[in-house]
Amino acid sequence: MKEKIEAALKKIRPSLQADGGDVELVEVTKDGVVKLRLTGACGHCPMSQMTLKNGIEQILKQEVPGVKEVVPQ
Repeated sequence: MKEKIEAALKKIRPSLQADGGDVELVEVTKDGVVKLRLTGACGHCPMSQMTLKNGIEQILKQEVPGVKEVVPQ
């Protein structure tokens, strides 16, 4: 599952990098929780929680079976 998540994040990364940020995969738990760290401009952005939940989480759930939730780390 980790490889599929990394592949999906590669698709998302250009959008984040265009705004001066990035995303880093920290951990994938056995129960499908993906722990991510937003870095750069995204790490300090007031909209980072919305980006994480409404953007990244939705994409990962669509592309990677077994992803239940995305949480910040």
